[in-house]
Amino acid sequence: MKNKQNPHAGVLYIVATPIGNLGDITQRALDTFTQVDLIAAEDTRHSGLLLSHYGIKKPFFALHDHNEQQRSAVLVEKLQQGQHIALISDAGTPLISDPGFHLVRECRQVGIQIVPIPGACAAITALCASGIASDRFCFEGFLPAKNKARCDKLRHLENEPRTLIFYESTHRILDTLNDMAEIFGKDRYVVMARELTKTWETIHDDELSQLITWLGEESNRIKGEIVLVVEGKPESTEESFSPQALQLLQALSLELPLKKAAGLVADCFNYKKNALYQYGLDHLK
Repeated sequence: MKNKQNPHAGVLYIVATPIGNLGDITQRALDTFTQVDLIAAEDTRHSGLLLSHYGIKKPFFALHDHNEQQRSAVLVEKLQQGQHIALISDAGTPLISDPGFHLVRECRQVGIQIVPIPGACAAITALCASGIASDRFCFEGFLPAKNKARCDKLRHLENEPRTLIFYESTHRILDTLNDMAEIFGKDRYVVMARELTKTWETIHDDELSQLITWLGEESNRIKGEIVLVVEGKPESTEESFSPQALQLLQALSLELPLKKAAGLVADCFNYKKNALYQYGLDHLK
C-alpha cells in the first residue's frame, strides 16, 4: 500500500556502520549522526562506543530483534512529529540479517521519507574478495541452528547455480560445513572470510572437504564473525543428466511434443528445460 509522503514528518536514515575497522565509517554517516535527533540502535552500549570514538553525543533508542515489532510504532510516531532518526545495527548495513525491516515497512506505509546512507556490508565485502562469480548471487544470511532445519534448507539450495552467501557463527561453522559437504558434495568450492577488516582478517578458499580439514588443524581458525561464499552448482550439461531422467524424456516424447516433455522432466529432476530440449533434438528421433 503506497501513501503520499508526509511533508511535516522527519526523515528515517538507514546508516551503515563499520564491520570492524572504525576507519571504514563514511563522512556522510558521521554528518548524519550529528544532524539527527535520535539514533535507533541494536545495542546502545556497543554503538555508544562508535559514536564516542568520533566525539558525537546523541540520545539512543534500543531497537533489536526481540522488540522491533512492538517498538517500531514509537519511532514512527516520533518521525511523524518531525524528529529525524538514524537507524544503525551493531555492524554493517541495517536490515541485512539485522533488525529494521518492520520499521522501514511501517515508515513507507505512512509516507515517511527514508534515506539510505550506504557503507560497509560483510556479505558484499566477502564476495568481492572471494574470486567466485559475483554477477549473480543470493544472500541466505544465517542458516537454521537445528540440524534438520539446516539440512532441509541446504537441500533446497543444492542445485542453485548462483553464488551463495551465508553468515555463520563460531559454534556452528563446522556443523554447517559438514552438512554442506554431505549435501553439496565434498568438492564444492567455498571461500571462508573471517573477521573482515579486523586485525585477524582471514580469507581462505578450498573445496569443502579440504576446508574442513584445514579448520580442524587450528582452533583459532574458526573464531570470530564468519562469511561463507559458496560456488553455485554448475549449469547442467548433457553428461550430467541421470539415466532415469533420459528414460523418462524418451518415454514422454513418444506421447507429447518434445518441448512439453522436456519441461515435465526438468521439473521432476530440477534440470534446465532448454538443456533437456536440446538433448532431445540432438539424440531423440
